[in-house]
Amino acid sequence: MSASAVEQHVLDHPARAALTGPHAHLAERRGRVLRYPVDVSPWLALPDDPDADDWADVAALSGPGAEFLLLGFGGRIPDDWETTFHADGVQMVDDGLSPAPDPEAILLGPADVPEMLDLVERTRPGPFLPRTVELGTYLGIRRDGALVAMAGERLHPPGWTEISAVCTDPSARGEGLASRLILAVAHGIRERGEIPFLHTGAGNANAIRLYESLGFRLRRTTAFLAARVPEHLPRTQAVAVS
Repeated sequence: MSASAVEQHVLDHPARAALTGPHAHLAERRGRVLRYPVDVSPWLALPDDPDADDWADVAALSGPGAEFLLLGFGGRIPDDWETTFHADGVQMVDDGLSPAPDPEAILLGPADVPEMLDLVERTRPGPFLPRTVELGTYLGIRRDGALVAMAGERLHPPGWTEISAVCTDPSARGEGLASRLILAVAHGIRERGEIPFLHTGAGNANAIRLYESLGFRLRRTTAFLAARVPEHLPRTQAVAVS
């Protein structure tokens, strides 16, 4: 495979591929910049070579002082913008999963969102907002009526679906619930003829070992970056976004 073909792989820019593909109905766009609604997901998609006009469009979409997330962005944030978070990550893809439905897993929907948000607050698996459930299928496991574990679908590039929000309440850890839910979500993805993939922190050795044991393999390294639009933009940018 040529270098140009590798560079053009749909998973190299999964947020952009999702927002211009299966999630286009959710996309908010200005110029070459796309993002999800702020109550769905904080991910924002930039072109490979953002220029001053693109950053002005980011500011116009996001608003003064707003924070946004970038996945796999290798360029430079403008000097007067604040980088609030940066972490190395890995992207892993299905390479021999044995997906299977789980008899204890239940489909989660809008009525379950308050409990889902509460579980996320306790376990911190990554961004999950009031409308994130609209991105795809979310499955959960309850014990004595309480939601103790969940996993679901997030970014959806053509032909692929990301498994995300994998979390288990501390009271239920050690029972293999995360593995079961990952395989159950992967089953639904495979049933649609798509391929599961996921992201995690490069330093999260326990999660990487778990994913490898289930049948994921490392595809590439990546990075998670959060940045904040300045409260007061320079005059040149203020004119550009007006």
